[in-house]
Amino acid sequence: MIERVAVPDAAVRAAILAPLVAHNDSAVGATVREEIALVLRDEGGAIVGGLWGVASCRWLFVQYLALPPERRGRGEGRALMRAAEVEAARLGCIGVWLDTFSFQARGFYEKLGYALFGTIDDYPPGESRFFLAKRID
Repeated sequence: MIERVAVPDAAVRAAILAPLVAHNDSAVGATVREEIALVLRDEGGAIVGGLWGVASCRWLFVQYLALPPERRGRGEGRALMRAAEVEAARLGCIGVWLDTFSFQARGFYEKLGYALFGTIDDYPPGESRFFLAKRID
């Protein structure tokens, strides 16, 4: 029986992933996954942006890099990405990968040495989603 879960939670996600994780671990060995968070704080100490990622299989996936508009162009995004690369190296990663959209920051990442390895056109319609990676080993 197939059932749609109206409000999926972490337990549902874990149950869905369990057979996939078991299969993958049997093929390549147990994979340690480590989440990283690098935060950018304002003068009052509030978090105003940052970077969220997951390291696994010796690669760091940068899931989110977010800065408010008034903080862009000040080198803080670059500093967050450099800090993520340092953290990835500390964790034994050989590279960093991420995705971005045509209306976001592809050029920013390419200036940091990231290379395009895939594209999905019309995601969202009329735009594109780009996948980029950089080896750090």
